[in-house]
Amino acid sequence: MLTLMHDVVVIGAGLSGLRVAIELVDACDVAVVTKVHPLRSHSVAAQGGINAAFGPSDTWQAHAFDTVKGSDYLADQDVVELLAKDGPRAVIENERWGTAFSRTEDGRIAQRPFGGAGFPRTCYAADRTGHNLLHTTFEQATRKGVKFYNEWFATSLVKSGSGVCGLTALEIPSGEVHPISAKAVVIATGGYGRIYARSTNALINTGDGCALALDVGVPLKDMEFVQFHPTTLYGSNILISEAARGEGGLLFNSKDERFMKNYAPSAMELAPRDVVARAIQTEINEGRGFENAYVHLDIRHLGKDRIAERLPGIREISIHFADVDPVDRPIPIQPGQHYSMGGVDCDKNGTTVLKGLYSLGEAACMSVHGANRLGGNSLLETLVFGRIVGVAVKDYLKTTGRVEKSNLGGGLRRTTERMQALLSKGTGQSPSVIRSELCSMMNQYVGIFRDSQGLSIALNMIKSLQERSRKMTAGCTDSRFNYALIRALELQNMLQLAEVTAVSALAREESRGAHSRTDFPKRDDQRFLKHTVVTKTKGRLVVGYKPVNLGMFQVKEREY
Repeated sequence: MLTLMHDVVVIGAGLSGLRVAIELVDACDVAVVTKVHPLRSHSVAAQGGINAAFGPSDTWQAHAFDTVKGSDYLADQDVVELLAKDGPRAVIENERWGTAFSRTEDGRIAQRPFGGAGFPRTCYAADRTGHNLLHTTFEQATRKGVKFYNEWFATSLVKSGSGVCGLTALEIPSGEVHPISAKAVVIATGGYGRIYARSTNALINTGDGCALALDVGVPLKDMEFVQFHPTTLYGSNILISEAARGEGGLLFNSKDERFMKNYAPSAMELAPRDVVARAIQTEINEGRGFENAYVHLDIRHLGKDRIAERLPGIREISIHFADVDPVDRPIPIQPGQHYSMGGVDCDKNGTTVLKGLYSLGEAACMSVHGANRLGGNSLLETLVFGRIVGVAVKDYLKTTGRVEKSNLGGGLRRTTERMQALLSKGTGQSPSVIRSELCSMMNQYVGIFRDSQGLSIALNMIKSLQERSRKMTAGCTDSRFNYALIRALELQNMLQLAEVTAVSALAREESRGAHSRTDFPKRDDQRFLKHTVVTKTKGRLVVGYKPVNLGMFQVKEREY
């Protein structure tokens, strides 16, 4: 089979992948491999906004401090500095490309308050910010001639010596597996939220890039830190943007109490997401929720006109998926998995331990978010570090020679055998059943609140599910547009990442940010002011640690 050849292959076509490709396209032959059309990437679902220190009293230092404090001091402060300093430039760049941001009366980009922020610094396009940014960025990538392999599923990374020499990918329409030679590969595949039953994530968020990296010996970092968004729509777990609280939305329990006064008396509903999510779940657990399942988010006092102007998407979602018009009735909400702070271990340039392999965005862990991400920083991360990683890759290409392609044949053979094993079984374990059991178990034992007993149960159950997955069948032998096969391959990735998440959570015997251990309720800076690093060695997971890059902000207790 003919080997496809490019200088750089980017895996993933969300904002991170697109921004890297835009940075590279004028300097080298770059291609983007994506399992869905770029405009179906999960970046399109981001609602609330993108942070930038534009305000007359705001500064990049204030933005950096809020980010480090919000991270429970686990963020690497040199990386946070890059994010905060470059934020205004990144937003203005995308605005000049054509993003239609909401405006103030004097024509400036409008900004709203978000949780954990000292200033209203979240720029927004109503409550469809990610949608607008993704369409604009895709337009620029198309204009500049970026090559796309749409509906191609990356199945393996291929090494040559100490570096990457390319990858293999399944062309979904034809069912053929192709080797792709590349001097550099960039992982930008997004998060792995679908390992949880209740998640705001798209079905495509199965952590494929993280699993690819783990399989070739690249560590995953801080995987225990999983963000649960406080406000997802009860019943479907569709995201109800933090913008609703930024515009003045209030939280009430079944006793009609505005309960955040008991958890964050100063910030109230605008405390960081980890604080608000735990507060809501505590109210539910202690019997002060509605139907022991949800609380109310009330935006009725904002009025119909303001809701129509600032939160039109939230209103549509509530009406269509909960039969609730928030103009007249409060919205039933509960916490749901939302974001992955952990990911592929890399530095601030996206560089990994494998020569030529880079990562960024939610698939990566630089670590700019630490133990808890502030709302509005994820969209910013994609644009800021998309440019930075692109520059780093260009510099790397200047120093590298020809790619050794001989190993691609072995990668192709292994991928083909793996697929045939799934396609050839007439009967076997159902991927959908295994996936359902995995996701329910993760919510129960590796959710908002954790303890050693539950995490140990989770690990035993994951091992059992992994064993069952070896007897799994795709159920359909036609290789063309075989999404049953794709779901089975995704499940293999999900099972790996679930194990890494549970192993990391069990090893971290403290509570920090989004990681809350009921048996270790206090933060322990003496033992755990460090990053968790998990490597796959001879088929086993090995837990290690790396120091946090501290800087201008002294480590202290968080108060809101």
